Amino acid sequence: MSEVWEAAADLVVVGSGVAGLTAALDAAELGLRVVVVTKDAPDAGSTRWAQGGIAVVLGDVSGDSVDAHIVDTLTAGGGLSEALAVREIVSAGPSAVARLRARGAVFDAGGDGRLARGREGGHSAFRVIHAGGDATGAEIERALVAAVQDRQLPMLAGHVATDVLRAESGEVAGLGVLDDAGRPGVLHAPAVLLATGGYGQLYASSTNPATATGDGVALALRAGATVADLEFVQFHPTALCPVAAPGTGRRTRAVGRLPLVTEAVRGEGAVLLDRAGRRFMTGVHPLADLAPRDVVAAAITRTLADTGAEHVHLDATAVPQFAVRFPTVFAACRAVGVDPVREPIPVTPAAHYACGGVVTDLHGRTAVPGLYAAGEVARTGLHGANRLASNSLLEGLVIGERAARAVAADRQVPRAMGVVLPEPAPAVAIAPRSIVQHAMTVAAGIGRDAAGLASASDAVEAAIALRVPTDRTAVEDAALTLLAQAVLAAAGHRRETRGCHVRTDFPERDDVWQRSSLVIGLDGAGRPTVQEMAVAA
Repeated sequence: MSEVWEAAADLVVVGSGVAGLTAALDAAELGLRVVVVTKDAPDAGSTRWAQGGIAVVLGDVSGDSVDAHIVDTLTAGGGLSEALAVREIVSAGPSAVARLRARGAVFDAGGDGRLARGREGGHSAFRVIHAGGDATGAEIERALVAAVQDRQLPMLAGHVATDVLRAESGEVAGLGVLDDAGRPGVLHAPAVLLATGGYGQLYASSTNPATATGDGVALALRAGATVADLEFVQFHPTALCPVAAPGTGRRTRAVGRLPLVTEAVRGEGAVLLDRAGRRFMTGVHPLADLAPRDVVAAAITRTLADTGAEHVHLDATAVPQFAVRFPTVFAACRAVGVDPVREPIPVTPAAHYACGGVVTDLHGRTAVPGLYAAGEVARTGLHGANRLASNSLLEGLVIGERAARAVAADRQVPRAMGVVLPEPAPAVAIAPRSIVQHAMTVAAGIGRDAAGLASASDAVEAAIALRVPTDRTAVEDAALTLLAQAVLAAAGHRRETRGCHVRTDFPERDDVWQRSSLVIGLDGAGRPTVQEMAVAA
């Protein structure tokens, strides 16, 4: 192995999405030396793919209120959202959006000069601000990357994080990385912020980019932190189902990264139809096609099973100026041979968002001194068993800012760093990605049971080999293997149906689990195990 290069900072931010870049900019403004590490290009993460927008109450929409947003969030969370987390994050939304706009993000304006609003599933009002019609994430990413470049913050692109390094006392002392050529490096720092996104690549089809391999959750677990709510993987109800080549008469299999058809399309009046052209959400939920995502995704899955179809249809032909309001969706549809202005859009559920993650407080702190997490990688208590649409960018903005302040405050407390333990890179469990994705897709998607979860666990375990990751692919595969073990453990332990977690052998919600969240850590052998039941606030 090549000689290890070294550098130093006050804070290392891992990830370049909304939470990570917000934290990096705020930390720099507080006088900290910051380095941003990203394994791909700076704008290659999940943030740029977010279409719908930011759910926020700015006080200029009649009939809407922060309290209403809180109620909608708690309702969507299926009893597992923590009331304090919901109130604090939702209430902090207006100031967080104001700071984002001050950094250059431009949102769509309505005809009255105010910011335009959309409505998505689970929301009782039009409160989702958006940019470029349906390109909100791309605009936020553009603005934040530009702000980082203007401030000349060091950004280490093409470097994958391998280990959170700790001092003899157990506190964070830095981060180990590998560059694209497999050369190792060490960033010495008393604080590391994980903002790596989710783990959609656990599944064969996902709306997530290829970077969403659960790296941050794996890093946190191996550093001694705990995780929770991993069983609640949200499947977006309406991912675009691709079309086969002209003349074949067949649809292709929905695998890989599927383009998202934002929920805001249904907010503008689009409706879901089965293969016979019948609306099937009517009667399923009072909000019908605008029910929370877990409800809609489960209903689509049942409809597909009942009809034997590969997809359902989203009829948006009555949505005015579709190509103007939703240019990203329109372009994706046209790319696969569908004209959404004249014909229904073929859609199917796909893995979309991790409601759980690394357990943190409302300032991004984990149980490991010096280790912080923000964004999709973290479990703050906001999302519970099912994320309310467009609350993710909101959470990233609010907790990213709070985490920066927490790092600065914690730096004022002297602590003896000791010496980084000089251990060689450990061998870890790695299973082939294709086996992990197949097992998780078959047994741990929408609809799970004990037999299937056990079979998936056996398949993953049988494919594992212990080896030291020496490149990005191996680091990602190790993370996915660990995440598969953890998700399967959590899903097997929660014997009820709640939110995104649907157990066909325990189809009812059980209030024994009403206010609890499974907390998972690693045992002495490095395997994820359910350690305790943590009662929500």
